[in-house]
Amino acid sequence: MSHNRLGGESSPYLRQHKDNPVHWRPWSPEAFAAAKAEVKPVLLSVGYAACHWCHVMAHESFEDAATAAVMNDLFINIKVDREERPDVDSIYQHALALLGQPGGWPLTMFLTPAGEPFWGGTYFPPAPAYGRPGFRDILQRVAEVYRSDPESVQKNVTAIKSALRALSTATPGTCIEDALVARGVAQALGHFDPSHGGLKGAPKFPQASLLRLLWHDFARRGRAESREAVTLALTRMSQGGIYDHLGGGFARYSVDAEWLVPHFEKMLYDNAQLVELLTLVWQESREPLFAGRVAETVGWLLREMRIETRPGRPTGFAGTLDADSDGEEGRFYVWTEAEIDRLLGADAPLFKRVYDVTGAGNWEGKTILNRIRPPARRSNAEEAALARARAALLAAREARVRPGRDDKLLADWNGLAIAALARAGAVFARAEWIAAAKSAFAFVAAAMSEGDRLRHSWCEGAARHPGVLDDYANMARAGAILHEVTGDPAPLAWAERWAGAAERHFWDRTAGGYFLSADDVDDVIVRTKSAADQAVPSGNGVMAEALARLFHLTGKPAYRARAAATIAAFAGDAPRQFLAFPGLIIAQEILENAVHVVIAGEEADPARIALLEAVHGCPAPTLVLSLLGPGVEMPPGHPAHGKGPVAGRAAAYVCAAGTCSLPLTEPAALAVEIAARRRGA
Repeated sequence: MSHNRLGGESSPYLRQHKDNPVHWRPWSPEAFAAAKAEVKPVLLSVGYAACHWCHVMAHESFEDAATAAVMNDLFINIKVDREERPDVDSIYQHALALLGQPGGWPLTMFLTPAGEPFWGGTYFPPAPAYGRPGFRDILQRVAEVYRSDPESVQKNVTAIKSALRALSTATPGTCIEDALVARGVAQALGHFDPSHGGLKGAPKFPQASLLRLLWHDFARRGRAESREAVTLALTRMSQGGIYDHLGGGFARYSVDAEWLVPHFEKMLYDNAQLVELLTLVWQESREPLFAGRVAETVGWLLREMRIETRPGRPTGFAGTLDADSDGEEGRFYVWTEAEIDRLLGADAPLFKRVYDVTGAGNWEGKTILNRIRPPARRSNAEEAALARARAALLAAREARVRPGRDDKLLADWNGLAIAALARAGAVFARAEWIAAAKSAFAFVAAAMSEGDRLRHSWCEGAARHPGVLDDYANMARAGAILHEVTGDPAPLAWAERWAGAAERHFWDRTAGGYFLSADDVDDVIVRTKSAADQAVPSGNGVMAEALARLFHLTGKPAYRARAAATIAAFAGDAPRQFLAFPGLIIAQEILENAVHVVIAGEEADPARIALLEAVHGCPAPTLVLSLLGPGVEMPPGHPAHGKGPVAGRAAAYVCAAGTCSLPLTEPAALAVEIAARRRGA
């Protein structure tokens, strides 16, 4: 029997390592029991299937028999897929930061048999290189320290555990003051790159949460600098090499300051957030580039990321596409000039001028397609030729070895995708996008829920791993938004159910706010708690927004109270960590300044359809929408309670700050009222 125990795991990342000579074990009580019984430290390796440097370390070290022998002799070796266990990854990423080292993946941590971290790092080369010690040397040194100097190990353990608990202790306040938000945004704008967009320097990440906050600032305060920062960043990303100009979709980040060279992996969470943000900005700007990128990215999601379970069954979305194919980063996406000439013929000269194709290439002798340089205006005929060329190259690219796809469905990332598809489908009148959102929502509700509890991941026919806060928050928000777009009460009921479960199992009854792990998860050494947005928005920020939406949609005061309490639990940290909390600030704005539009009338009534089209055409970032069919009213206590059609004709009411407008039956008048309420008039 093999000593490598990953063969029975469903995670594609763990299965990538099932044939390593390393005696890998999955994260489990049995693994730590073995460490205790054999009196060995634990080597914890955390990564994910699309991670380029994870692949590099695997090839260099984990597939090497000599290195594996050292690992097996000195350690109990545990592999974790960070996408399956974000709570585990969060703990040890924080521990690494407390050791004064930058985080990332692969994460390499050394633990006691009780799971307590005492040292670690990220990628280690097989021999000393890049200013890093060689991995085998590290293994020998760590094992020797653990054996011969237990006092030093315990000193590290005690300090790190104490600091981890402190990191989960937020500074409470009452709310995040409007004056602080205004000052914080002004300070944030000073960190933006005026030439290329995004935050200054490299690498450059999309920072969707921060851009969304700046867009809310523009909508509320009319600050032109916020609008310019957002539109510049989105334009440069949309034209840069970080965007796949043939197949659609954005890569995870750019390694340079110009958005040219991507880290080629594509993540569901980035693309979901960018689709929603581009949609929001398009409502104001009507920029064709943004509408095009939304359509192309959604096309990629539906074409390449949907997971078919069984024919006719609802489907959700896979998490990632790998950076590598055929063992080489970016190989699937880059081109040579000779390939372009051969495939495009007469269209090649124009395409090469526009997409930066040269004989020397722009990255390692190859070309990453981009339109970064400010283009001359192209005629309709030229744009048609470019579209024809892109289609030809996309067809040719299909014959290449494709990057691997991680087929796990993650509830939190699917929640982001559902909300984005529902909102974009409504704004761009694409019923098939809304249908895809409904299908994914139905899948999570049916296949990943047990009563009111969620599982975090689904793979190969089974839901696994306890749901974390982000699952409940993103799916509750998705349910609220899907209800807003469709008027269907079922997603709203699910949203309320998941919000209730989060309160019972994740809420910190001592200090407020939500923990990442539930109260019945017993295999983590500490329950972390944070409202800081990373590449994905924080569970606390998203939950605060979901609760705010539930308050407006249902009129239940308990949702307002819990949303306010969530914000207050972290508000004391906002003055010194403003850039960390865009999601929490947006949630507060939706709670206090939502533009709540209520439309009452028959679903097929042309007057209602026209009013709804007007709503979706209006740029209102704090919009909350209620669609009332015949005989349906807003609940008692809501300012729109008792309001309905006028003389049998569909009517709209725009509500804010506890009052509603007179009934509006003309789309133009509705648009004017929404614009006025958006700015607090």
